[in-house]
Amino acid sequence: MHDGCSASFDDGAQVLNKVRAMGFSFQPMPMPLEIECGGCGTKFEMTTFEFTCPNCGMIHAVTPCHAFDPSNVSASGIKA
Repeated sequence: MHDGCSASFDDGAQVLNKVRAMGFSFQPMPMPLEIECGGCGTKFEMTTFEFTCPNCGMIHAVTPCHAFDPSNVSASGIKA
């Protein structure tokens, strides 16, 4: 599923599961990221490694190794 910091995930659900398994879901990211929702396109500031779009409820996740670039954020489903 994931090899170190290689970011070799098949989908956003795997990213979310990894972040949750590591216990990082609601920990603050080193630097907030301005992202566009993968569901509805709303722009918002992502401040934790797991974050829900305030407009549509799409959950987004990023691993700590890749939290420096908004392109690494994965949409992981609504109420996943």
